[in-house]
Amino acid sequence: MALKTKEAKPAKLHVKTGDTVQVIAGDERGKTGVIKSVNRQTQRVIIEGLNLVTKHSKPSAKSPQGGISKIEAPIHASNVKLVSSANA
Repeated sequence: MALKTKEAKPAKLHVKTGDTVQVIAGDERGKTGVIKSVNRQTQRVIIEGLNLVTKHSKPSAKSPQGGISKIEAPIHASNVKLVSSANA
């Protein structure tokens, strides 16, 4: 019997794109940055220059060399504190 999954309703978050926030939990604790994007479905935010992870890419037609790059990974919205708002 197949289970029906409910659609996740987008949550209202205390931060939005462009806000300056401080990370209050995790490896990046104490650092501040500007929010680059917000995902309301998963309640996660991407902060410029923080929570960098290594991404390995195979050689392809676009990039024949392949290589290793650093990208920003999302952080849960409950782990950030608003420092200053974008519209204030």
